[in-house]
Amino acid sequence: MKTIAVISQKGGAGKTTLAINLAVAADRAGNGGVTLIDLDPQASASVWGDNRELPTPQVASVQPNRLQPCLDKARADGAGFVVIDTAPHSETAALAAARAADLILIPCRPAVLDLHAIGSTIDLARLAGTPAAVLLNSIPSRGSLADEAAEAVAGYEIPLVPVRIVQRAAYVHSLTCGKSIQEFEPRGKGAEEIDRLYRWICDAAAI
Repeated sequence: MKTIAVISQKGGAGKTTLAINLAVAADRAGNGGVTLIDLDPQASASVWGDNRELPTPQVASVQPNRLQPCLDKARADGAGFVVIDTAPHSETAALAAARAADLILIPCRPAVLDLHAIGSTIDLARLAGTPAAVLLNSIPSRGSLADEAAEAVAGYEIPLVPVRIVQRAAYVHSLTCGKSIQEFEPRGKGAEEIDRLYRWICDAAAI
């Protein structure tokens, strides 16, 4: 079982949207059973699961101190892929997720405050001793902000995911109806980006 933790100590980085879309991408790829663990007290991923007509992926809303039992249950149930969605500003929960993961994905918007904020998340990943990579998320479809952000991330000496997630209204619309962007617009550019991201993660985590 491979576990991916989506962590950012800053709010608004797009963690839940990424976690949901990765879980569905893994489920569509037939990567064994897939479980999406929601550690965020706001339970946004769980609300999405409640609105979803399909029974998979499994969505579990748990307290951070119940993370390991939840992972144990997922493994016992035959899960092959687990995504952990974490809350911002919660070092204890984030560290627990980081230590349980095989790979940490750190989403970052191409904005000054977001770029400054990833430092604490990178420190947390290093404390956990878990491989991590920064993902440029919600980038404008035009302009040079993403390239400038990539240069800024290079200063942190951490891998940068070679896939960029563009800001698209389809992400919002898909979540509203309990779907992922691949299900909402299967032939869209957003669906292609998520597929490329999932494939990169599979390679990075040796899935």
